[in-house]
Amino acid sequence: MSHHWSLDPARVFLNHGSFGATPRVVQQEQAAWRERLEAEPVAFFVERHADQMDEARRSLAAFLRCEWSDLALLPNASTAVNTVLAGLRLNAGDELLMNDHEYPACQNTLRYYAGRAGAKVVRVSLPFPISGPDDVVRAYEAGVTPRTRLALISHVTSPTGLVFPVARVVAAMQARGVDVLVDGAHAPGMVADLDVGALRPAYYTANCHKWICSPKGTAFLYVRPDLQAGLRPLVLSNNAERPKPGRSQFLTEFDYQGTADYTGFYSIPRAVQTMGSIVPEGWPGVMRANHDLCVRARTMLCEAWGVTPPAPASMLGSIATIILPPHDPQRRERLMRRPTRYHDALQDALLAKWGIQVPVWGLADRPDRFLRISAQLYNSMEQYEYLARAVREELAAERAL
Repeated sequence: MSHHWSLDPARVFLNHGSFGATPRVVQQEQAAWRERLEAEPVAFFVERHADQMDEARRSLAAFLRCEWSDLALLPNASTAVNTVLAGLRLNAGDELLMNDHEYPACQNTLRYYAGRAGAKVVRVSLPFPISGPDDVVRAYEAGVTPRTRLALISHVTSPTGLVFPVARVVAAMQARGVDVLVDGAHAPGMVADLDVGALRPAYYTANCHKWICSPKGTAFLYVRPDLQAGLRPLVLSNNAERPKPGRSQFLTEFDYQGTADYTGFYSIPRAVQTMGSIVPEGWPGVMRANHDLCVRARTMLCEAWGVTPPAPASMLGSIATIILPPHDPQRRERLMRRPTRYHDALQDALLAKWGIQVPVWGLADRPDRFLRISAQLYNSMEQYEYLARAVREELAAERAL
């Protein structure tokens, strides 16, 4: 199915999870919107922009199963997390709860706003390998104190590729009076049972440019209705003091945050429609095919490299992180000092010598190295088998260094 995308056929692209990949027809949709905008920019922004943002919201809301008026459209999930934290008005001694599998940008954001207010970030530790979802729920319940103001949790973790039991965590936190910000960056288009309206956290953010495959720089922030009046965007435009009649201040302020290219948002409905029509079973078929391919590929790779899967298959969506076979500590230390354009020189070698784009990285506080695969409709088992061979040969070469 790779003809639907513009990906370089000379590359084995196994990293959809980082930035997504936009189908050709959705790229064409965005180009058409740009032409309409540039034909008369003033009239377009004044007369059409708000309607197109609402159309994008309605399309997303149907997909997410929530109210369209509870969605703010933002360029990425990191912006959304910053927006929520900026609006919290933290006090000295307050606590923010998160776990050590969170996306680094989100961890940085919590530390920044906590430090500015004299608050504290409580980071609970989750094992990896992990035995199951209960580990996650127990850790969050143990981390809550009377000072906890907000809990952050990923729906799908970026570094470890795990689908977390967010419904259970949201329920447990809200029963203790703690609001939850769910970082669902990977979830829409990957997690089959996603129902933001039923989940009803305080906040839920996700990128559309990952698994919905919309243009880059498209994301949303769901805000529970009782919290909308107190949340402002990071950039206030003219509309901050000129609310539109019959429209909520929440939508008015988040609709337009200065001159920008909003055509990616206008293209979200086409992305939802396009991805849902590639296979006969629609979106459920897309998510099922990607999940099944991811599980099969992880099983094969772990067997090929002689390692144990670090999580049950029930905690996987369409990405999976594998712990690579270890080197002795001295060799690993030497290898981690090698120059790299990415995170680990092994990733550079896989790209330069084998044409494989897949993330590889290590952590300073543990001896493991990790490799994360993604599975999208344009991928095949043959590509992962090629990866298995490439990594085996590169690890053997590393053992000779």
